[in-house]
Amino acid sequence: MRLGVLDVGSNTVHLLVVDAHPGARPLPAHSHKVELRLAQLLDEAGAISPEGVEKLIAVVHEALQAAEDKGVEELLPFATSAVREASNADDVLARVKDETGVELQVLTGAEEARLTFLAVRRWFGWSAGKLLVLDIGGGSLEIAYGIDEEPDAAASLPLGAGRLTAGWLPDDPATPDDIRALRRHVRAQIARTVGEFSRFGAPDHVVATSKTFKQLARIGGAARSTEGLYVQRDLKREALESWVPKLAGMTTAQRAVLPGVSEGRANQILAGALVAEAAMDLFQVETMEICPWALREGVILRRLDHMNSIT
Repeated sequence: MRLGVLDVGSNTVHLLVVDAHPGARPLPAHSHKVELRLAQLLDEAGAISPEGVEKLIAVVHEALQAAEDKGVEELLPFATSAVREASNADDVLARVKDETGVELQVLTGAEEARLTFLAVRRWFGWSAGKLLVLDIGGGSLEIAYGIDEEPDAAASLPLGAGRLTAGWLPDDPATPDDIRALRRHVRAQIARTVGEFSRFGAPDHVVATSKTFKQLARIGGAARSTEGLYVQRDLKREALESWVPKLAGMTTAQRAVLPGVSEGRANQILAGALVAEAAMDLFQVETMEICPWALREGVILRRLDHMNSIT
């Protein structure tokens, strides 16, 4: 059947259409993406602004039309940290449902981590052994560890690249004092969770997902996306550490011309790099492999598993 996943994230609203078959990998058929940056449309009270709500409703209408055009039989709509943590989340969800008919499922941070872990496990298989998975989104950082399809430990921290940029790096280029303050904040937050994961022992394979990690890997010399889905792409700590001070000295416009960095994400890449560097350092990771699958694929795989269990 043709499934559509509508992901209302902190940076983008993304409709992914796949052809799904029991026992087979979901095959991408269409992608419709709008950069909404909900994490940056919050007012001082932490509510999504009226303008942000109107934009969200318009984008959901757009995605519904795209899903209809592509013959989607079932839509799986969900929202992550920007909606989850908004002070007016209930009102926003009610308005979206009233005006579009779409009932967004709000995932918890732990659910995000578990579903992303499921996608990574299915991509690499059992031979990958114990996995440590990291995902930097617009609003949060997800971390998961385990040897099965359900992680032994999962955590979600409010360290998304968009959230941190809006809250900690107001200037362009960022000031050294602001960068140092953000670096201290990020490392303190991650350090609190390290013990929860280290008690399970060293992972056999460390994996990163998300646009931020993909762009950092590309800056560090990984293969272009045009070279194909199955080309191995790694992010090396040594390369990342050499790039952080360079990114810190650049304006958004200068970062936007770096290989693999999109114009819409250029302002966030420094905050994302600080989170990635801190995570690799504190978890003592030298190299992590980039996985093409992440949260959206995890949602699809869970749905297919459910379908298979009742047939």
